[in-house]
This record gives sequence, C-alpha cells and structure tokens, in this order.
Amino acid sequence: MKKTYFNWSSGKDSALALHKMLQNKEHNLDLLVTTTNKNFDRVSMHGLRKELLFKQADSIGIKLNTIEFPADVTMDLYSEIMKTSMNSLVEKKYTHAVFGDIFLEDLKAYRDSKLAEVNIKGVYPLWKKDTKTLIKEFLDLGFKAITVCVNAKLLGKEFVGRVIDEKFINDLPENVDVCGENGEFHTFVYDGPIFNYPIDFSLGEKVLKTYTLHDKEEDNCHQQKEENVNHDNSFWYCDLLSK
Repeated sequence: MKKTYFNWSSGKDSALALHKMLQNKEHNLDLLVTTTNKNFDRVSMHGLRKELLFKQADSIGIKLNTIEFPADVTMDLYSEIMKTSMNSLVEKKYTHAVFGDIFLEDLKAYRDSKLAEVNIKGVYPLWKKDTKTLIKEFLDLGFKAITVCVNAKLLGKEFVGRVIDEKFINDLPENVDVCGENGEFHTFVYDGPIFNYPIDFSLGEKVLKTYTLHDKEEDNCHQQKEENVNHDNSFWYCDLLSK
C-alpha cells in the first residue's frame, strides 16, 4: 500500500475527498497535515481555532500534524517552510499527498511541481468533478458544515456563519461557485460519515478583516486566479468557539 498523508483544510472539500480516500484500498492514509497561522493559532485562510481543528482529528481518528507560518508570509518563505516539512514527511517514507482541489489548474500545477522536488505524488480524488454534483453528494452523505470565512468582495456579512444547505446554495450569487473553489468562502465541517461523533461548538462574533498586500506582486501568497483582477484582501470571518 502507498504511504499517504492528507492535506486537511478543515472544510467541506477536504471532508469529501477524505471520505473517498478512506474507501481507497491502494493507500495507507494515516496522517492529516494542516497549515496554521502561528501568530493567532488558527487554520490558515479559514481562521478556525486550532482547538476545533484538533477536535476534528480526534473525531476522525487520524493523527494530525500542523505546519506553522507567520501571519505575514511571503511566497519565498512559504515555499521554504513547506519544503522543509515535505522533506520531513519523505524521511518518514510518505510517497503520496492528497488534496481536495477541484478545478484550479494553476494551483494543481504549483502543488505538483513542489511535490516533484521531493518525489511525492499528488492525489486529487475530486479533480474535474462538477461542483454542483459534489455539493449534492456532500449533503446527501450527511456531512454538515458552516461557513467561517467569505470573500467580502463577493459575499456579504450575512453569508458567514451560515450552515451549508440547499437554501445557502440557492442564495449564492451566480458568479460564486457552489463549492467556493475560487476562494469565495471557506467552511468548517462538524459532522458526517468520516466522524465518530459531531464536533460541538457555538457561534462567536463576525469580523471584517482587511489585509495589507506586499509591494512585490510575487510575494502575495493568496491571489486571484482571473487575469486583470486585483487581489482580494477583505474577508468576513465568523469565530467559532469550542464547547
């Protein structure tokens, strides 16, 4: 069997991809890996408290490792930290890495190029699947998720802190992907077939945060994928509190 780790984001695409991988007999998947912001002890981009992240892993029953980044990270520093972490995984004989990506070609190409540097192969169980089909499958399987971060350029405050259901999907503007694959929104999954028990939490405050971009274009880690579009740097976050 192929020794495999899973890049766990704490959100719905990760949850569905992990569900599929746990049924795959070719891979021995025994590790979750999540990138976190060491200044705030939260999941990168999602803003989820690490406390809830580790509760997810405990309920799933798979060991979790975190890769910590400073809040103000450049692409060069990001690449350096990631390569060090991947070299450590290679030393532990990992040969495959799983991602929940769906259709962003440039992101997949970037991941594969970095993995190739350390002889790890990327696995993408959701790749090129229709996002409307995927979100229906996610809900039909009994997964439950809530939005923890939304792109303020595309979605208002009312969309953060909402449970993902048919009404949420129907309320999304036409230019927003139903799986948020372009970074329109991020989620926290708290129940479903991969969990041994649901994660208990309560809603905290909603906050709008705007980030200052680096002067050098190449130093900005999180970028818009469309050409001739400015970086999105304002996001609504809903804090989730562990019970």
